[in-house]
Amino acid sequence: MTEDVLVRREGSAGILSLNRPKAIHALTLDMVRAMTTALLAWRDDPEVRAVIIDHAAAPDGDPKLSRGFCAGGDIAFLRNSALNDDGVSGRKFFHEEYQLNHLIFTYAKPVVAFMDGITMGGGVGISQPARFHVATENTRYAMPESGIGLFPDVGGGWYLSRLAGRIGQFLALTGARFDGAECKWAGLATHYLPGETLAEAKRRIAAGEEPGLALSALAVTPPEPKIAAHAADIARHFASDRLEDILASLQADGGEWAAAQLALLRTKSPQTCKVALRQLHDSLACTDFAANMAMEYRIASRVLTRPDFAEGVRAVIVDKDNAPQWNPATAAEVSDALIDSIFAPLPANEEWAPL
Repeated sequence: MTEDVLVRREGSAGILSLNRPKAIHALTLDMVRAMTTALLAWRDDPEVRAVIIDHAAAPDGDPKLSRGFCAGGDIAFLRNSALNDDGVSGRKFFHEEYQLNHLIFTYAKPVVAFMDGITMGGGVGISQPARFHVATENTRYAMPESGIGLFPDVGGGWYLSRLAGRIGQFLALTGARFDGAECKWAGLATHYLPGETLAEAKRRIAAGEEPGLALSALAVTPPEPKIAAHAADIARHFASDRLEDILASLQADGGEWAAAQLALLRTKSPQTCKVALRQLHDSLACTDFAANMAMEYRIASRVLTRPDFAEGVRAVIVDKDNAPQWNPATAAEVSDALIDSIFAPLPANEEWAPL
C-alpha cells in the first residue's frame, strides 16, 4: 500500500486522503490502485456508511504544500510513456484511473470530495463523480489539458457537456480556472463551505450524520461569481461545436474580453480543442457514464502518442518556455479524418471496461 494515499476509518466514514504534497497530490498508478482497493473493500462493509476523499495536510505545516486537493495525473510519467514505451504504461494508467472514476460515479454509498485548493485534471476525475463535491474559498478548478495537448478526460466529456450555457465548452477549450464561488454557480460543486468548517463537516459525517444534511448545515452563500458577468458572452461565442466558428465569433466581437479569449485559444493545441468539442458533443449521446469512459479511453489511447502531448508537456512543464510547436499547427490543418481516427473503436481486446 502506498503512503501517497492515507487510507483509514473514522467512525462510520472511510477516508481517502491524498498525501503527495510536493506534487500537489498528483495521482500515480499506485495511488489509483490504493483508492480502488479501499473503495472495493468498503463497498460491502456495513460499518462504512460514507466515504470522504480529501488531501492530507503537509507534515511540516508548510501552507505551500497544502495548496491543492489534486493537481491532476502524473504528467511526467505519461510523457515518459509516450516517448519510451509507445504509450503502453500510459494506457495502463488511464485504464485503471478511468475504472476508479467510474467506481466513484456508481458507488452506492455517499462519497464526499472536498475540493479545497487546486482541483485539476485527475483531481476533477476523483471529485466530480462523487455524490457531493464541496468547494471552498480556496478552490481553483480547471481542466487545463488544451495547453498540454491532452484533452479533458477523466469524465470531462460527461460533466462539461451537461453544464448550462456552454460553460463546459468554455472550460474545455480555454482551461479557465474557476474559484469556489464560480464552481457553485456553474454546477460543478454541490456545496460551498468556508475552509475553516471542513473539519467539522468531516467530524459530523464520521459521526454518522447523513452527508447531505451535514454539508447543508455548514454551507454558506458564496460570493458573487466573477465569471457570471460573461455568461452571455460565453453562450454566444462558444455556441458552435466547430472550433473555426468559435474563433471567428470571438474575432468579430471587438471587445476586450473576447480578444483575451481569442489570444488564449491561439496558444492551445488545435487538435485538443477539436477533440474536446467532439468529445462533449458525443458524450450527450452516451447512454451511461461507462459508455462515456469507453469513448474517452479510445481518445486517450490515440492522443497519448500524438505529437502534441509530448510537445505540450515539454513546453509547459519540462522546459517551461511556454512555446509549444503544435502539430497540426492550426485549426484548419486538423482534419475531420484525423479526429475520426482518434475517436475510432479500438480492437475488441483493447477496449476499456468498468470493474
